[in-house]
Amino acid sequence: MIAAGAWGTALAIAFSARHQLTLWTREEDVTQSMLARRENRHFLPGFPLPESLHIGTDFQDAVSGADVLIVATPLIGFRPTLRRIRQAGLIRPLIWVCKGLEAETAMFPHQVVAEEFGEDALCGALSGPSFAQEVAQGLPTAVTLASGDAGFARRMALELHSARLRIYANDDLPGVEVGGAVKNVMAIATGICDGLGLGHNARAALMTRGLAEIARLGVALGGQPNTFMGLAGMGDLILTCTGDLSRNRQVGLGLAAGKTLPQILADLGHVAEGVSTAREVARLAAQLRIEMPITQAVDAVLHLDVAAAEAVETLLSRDPKSEMQ
Repeated sequence: MIAAGAWGTALAIAFSARHQLTLWTREEDVTQSMLARRENRHFLPGFPLPESLHIGTDFQDAVSGADVLIVATPLIGFRPTLRRIRQAGLIRPLIWVCKGLEAETAMFPHQVVAEEFGEDALCGALSGPSFAQEVAQGLPTAVTLASGDAGFARRMALELHSARLRIYANDDLPGVEVGGAVKNVMAIATGICDGLGLGHNARAALMTRGLAEIARLGVALGGQPNTFMGLAGMGDLILTCTGDLSRNRQVGLGLAAGKTLPQILADLGHVAEGVSTAREVARLAAQLRIEMPITQAVDAVLHLDVAAAEAVETLLSRDPKSEMQ
């Protein structure tokens, strides 16, 4: 397991029950703290690390001894991590858990992997409705493992599956990645909606129309329509838009309260992937001529200094149309 943020640590706790696993992170202070206290007090306090979980102190040793690499870096660190693996000659079957589009390139993680490891790389994405704290606590969770290689998806899902962390195989990698990325943008929108006190009716409408935007983009990029009714689509959207543990929802609530984006992100102390993803999805939608008004509104609030209330009014003033368009 590469990277020991909240999500990487939670998965390491869960997977170490059945597998020999090494958790490595580039933050030396986090490594030493975990070694001394058997707890990640920086990113996931309150959850003891199992004795069976090995804390890696050397990147070369941690990666060279692995049969499968699970990369849990934020998206901004994903490509640099892949390059470090490739340059060290340590390419292995790979699973990643980050969600979003790479800044500037607007690439999804599977596209970054193809550039860095090659088109034939054995790889997949783990995605779906999952808060790190609940996984670490051992509460029931269901996610999907998607790969362009259906056999790899099935094998890895079977290997990593447990009674409390249920993993379903999926062969729609583009669709799963679109769902995982754009739901974070919708969570910011829902946080704004709730923060402005617009009510439960408005929240339901926003989430439903948000899912339509996700599916519209996903199908245009080669995703399968059914994917957006599953764990990586509707499931992840519901959790991220309504759960108070959602960082992206917290961003929206902060914006509705009139806080500045730097202040909100400083208070969070964690990465909220929807902030950078909103800009890239809006650009991609414009290039593809796909109508995504909620995404555009969120991008305007985050990056164009449009007030949250003004963005909502713009959405509400749109002309009516057929629901299924």
